[in-house]
Amino acid sequence: MNRTSLHLGYTAAIGSAALLGGAYLYQLAGYLPCTMCIWQRYPHGVAIALGVVLLFLGRGRAILALGALAAMTTAGLGMFHTGVERGWWEGPSTCTGGASDLSAMTGADLLSFETAETLVLCDEVVWEFMSLSMASWNAILSVLLAAAWIAAFYLAGRSREA
Repeated sequence: MNRTSLHLGYTAAIGSAALLGGAYLYQLAGYLPCTMCIWQRYPHGVAIALGVVLLFLGRGRAILALGALAAMTTAGLGMFHTGVERGWWEGPSTCTGGASDLSAMTGADLLSFETAETLVLCDEVVWEFMSLSMASWNAILSVLLAAAWIAAFYLAGRSREA
């Protein structure tokens, strides 16, 4: 494996760390994540772990392929979440507008004072920049990270042929 492919893999893993860190900073700033936001964080964690493994092994096209898969997974989740936010399709009933259906709530749910402050619906945009939500930005940036992982995989294969 050549240096360029390693550096691309490291860069992609650091990119996932930056996106994940940014998500936690927004959470600290008071923007609570919904269920689908949390789902998008897990593949970034996997990509970071793969970057650490790559750092210690210094080789491994399989690691690069798994990194690309992790980045594409979070990008796909971000695209799905964007569609839910924009009303293009239905999201999970546990975190969309349907979650407030009173007939589905128990008496304890109705009397609880804890859930109202922490309930974040997946079909509502809580923050946006340039008309794109956090889910949209995650999707766009994760596609770029997937491209970096794929380029690293491709370059690692070419160096083996040479």
